[in-house]
Amino acid sequence: MRLDEAVSRLANDSLPTRALVITFDDGYADNAEVALPILRRAGLPATFFVSTGFLDGGRMWNDTVIECIRACTQEQIDLSVFGLGLQVLGTPDARRAVIRRVLGHVKYLDLSGREDALRELTRIARSGELPRNLMMRGEQVRELHDCGMEIGAHTVRHPILTTLTLSEAEREIVVGKSTLESITQSPVRTLAYPNGRPNQDYDASHVELARSLGFLGAVSTAPGAARAGCDLFQIPRFTPWNPSMSAWAVKLATNQLTASYKQVV
Repeated sequence: MRLDEAVSRLANDSLPTRALVITFDDGYADNAEVALPILRRAGLPATFFVSTGFLDGGRMWNDTVIECIRACTQEQIDLSVFGLGLQVLGTPDARRAVIRRVLGHVKYLDLSGREDALRELTRIARSGELPRNLMMRGEQVRELHDCGMEIGAHTVRHPILTTLTLSEAEREIVVGKSTLESITQSPVRTLAYPNGRPNQDYDASHVELARSLGFLGAVSTAPGAARAGCDLFQIPRFTPWNPSMSAWAVKLATNQLTASYKQVV
């Protein structure tokens, strides 16, 4: 079911046994172009959390890192400015390793620091024009909504909330929410904390902020399964990144049986 329905039913203790919510984060174009047709054929609803600052030709900060390194024609790149020294780009595995290192450096910078780092990386890599079709257009977000999918808030620029002041975090959430409501002409009732790790990416102040802004609930990325009595503003989620269906099934069963997860206190 959609997350808004699941939260409401969790709140009134009417959630069905083995209920499942499918969610997508960030607002990638393949959500509309690939996932939506599959969901419609299967008759499955889903919830899409969209960062509005990247719609209509924008690009997520992590994709700028990935595309810069991918398109770099140099065999080596000097990343001393990031404290990473000279990095070799001779093989696909080497490039992937460099991408991971740069992402780790940039992720927890504040928004202005992140933008400065991306400009510097673009200059150093000399990668040329980067793709501008990775994220959805506004009309694709509207299409998802019109097909019965839920659209949820995910801030404007996908910052790590703990790197912001509380007023900055509120603005990111409120502006993202209102932009999506303008696109869909419908209320946005749920929120996904960017990155979503409790006590690292968001804290108790952001949980209370989400409550005060009128959301029905919010999701983290702490693994687990929700059950009656859990904090509706720290609902656990996990990602099916396992290499096989059987491994994912084991993870799913473990989460369901233990129903344990971390949350901010």
